[in-house]
Amino acid sequence: MVTTLLVFVVALALIFDYTNGFHDAANSIATVVSTKVLTPFQAVLWAAAFNFLAYFVVKDHKVANFVSKIVISDFVNMHVILAGLIAAITWNLTTWWFGIPSSSSHTLIGGFAGAGMTNAVYMGSNALMAVNMHYIIPIILYIVLAPFIGLFVGYLITILILHICKNARPAAAERWFKALQLISSGLLSFAHGTNDAQKVMGILYLALISSKIIGAGAAMPEWIPLACYSAIALGTMSGGWKIVKTMGSKITKITPLEGVSAETAAAITLGFTEHFGIPVSTTHTITGSIIGVGLTKRVSAVRWGVTINLVWAWIITIPISALIAGLIYALLQVTGY
Repeated sequence: MVTTLLVFVVALALIFDYTNGFHDAANSIATVVSTKVLTPFQAVLWAAAFNFLAYFVVKDHKVANFVSKIVISDFVNMHVILAGLIAAITWNLTTWWFGIPSSSSHTLIGGFAGAGMTNAVYMGSNALMAVNMHYIIPIILYIVLAPFIGLFVGYLITILILHICKNARPAAAERWFKALQLISSGLLSFAHGTNDAQKVMGILYLALISSKIIGAGAAMPEWIPLACYSAIALGTMSGGWKIVKTMGSKITKITPLEGVSAETAAAITLGFTEHFGIPVSTTHTITGSIIGVGLTKRVSAVRWGVTINLVWAWIITIPISALIAGLIYALLQVTGY
């Protein structure tokens, strides 16, 4: 049965996807804007187009399935989903306001898990009984692994390109890499769409099950991926200019060659994790790739002070989102909403 609460949750989920789009737009466009290959307006249109292109290509929704199983089904209800979404939107807007490239993926996962754990306590169970550790452990593991994989791949690609192009004329090489950066940024935007849009798909799928609209194990209605890819693409078109500045210039100075390397490395890493259905952070991945590119010049080329601040934001995202969601869930119970 379609209820007002379900409609509200669906709207909030799409609002989160929209905030995910403009929060994470920097991941796709920061390097292509900082190297002046595209204007900011051209870059967001380019990125949004490739975000939405993923809708026509990806049909298995492995990441969505992964996210839907983070909280044990016995502890999932509409209030858990509602509290998780409100917490995730709150953290996304807060970090966007301060220009901090935190993970939209991890704030959604943290909020969902935190609300589920609070529900378990209200039901008289141990909070940890609510979370499926088989799915939580890979997420925690890839908080560390994803940026390091991106760093390693970015470093290797840059070294390989430098070796191949060592005899090229600098002016001609720069023209080529500016053209290639259009392809690499498009690939990264496509990978961002395949990974990030799916996380909300999993949440909406659970909302339909909790509302008895569909049964557990039923096929995902086609309107869910269409709505999620559309929302994230619209969000990307809105940009995220405060975070673009951090990603495009504050970590290390980026040239077109290095932009191609960083974006390609991040796209490869995201493609690998999406293939195995692991919901990793696009933000963490591209940041690691940019650092890897910077390291090919010298260690001091990376602004480590900025990088350390980003790592702290990554560390606190899941616990703070979980705490906010837990408080919201408790408030919903106290008010009897």
